[in-house]
Amino acid sequence: MLKKKEINKERLNNVVIEARKNQELRERGYREQALKLYPWICTRCIREFNRKNLHELTVHHKDHNHDNNPTDGSNWELLCLYCHDNEHSRYLDAEYGELVSDNQPRESATHTPFADLKALLKKNS
Repeated sequence: MLKKKEINKERLNNVVIEARKNQELRERGYREQALKLYPWICTRCIREFNRKNLHELTVHHKDHNHDNNPTDGSNWELLCLYCHDNEHSRYLDAEYGELVSDNQPRESATHTPFADLKALLKKNS
């Protein structure tokens, strides 16, 4: 029984290692292509990159499909790490919003933090 578990664990490890290796090869391929096609500038914040900080420039898939890699680069854009994270956060927020709005009515905000601000300002002046 123990030997069978060890064999299964080893198989699983090999599958994971192979999948990571394939992903790295695929990424290396489209990253290199994108860096040859486009200037080393973040398309959102216009930050410029050089060989020293090029590792901070990422390739973003416009349709969010990492397997869609046309050689003309039409599905890619170069983004810095920060803009890339922001783009994916906005995408997730949009997906979440669609899920909420399809299934339930949205609740309106009930807290009004500045409701008495005018009165407070008058009181202090």
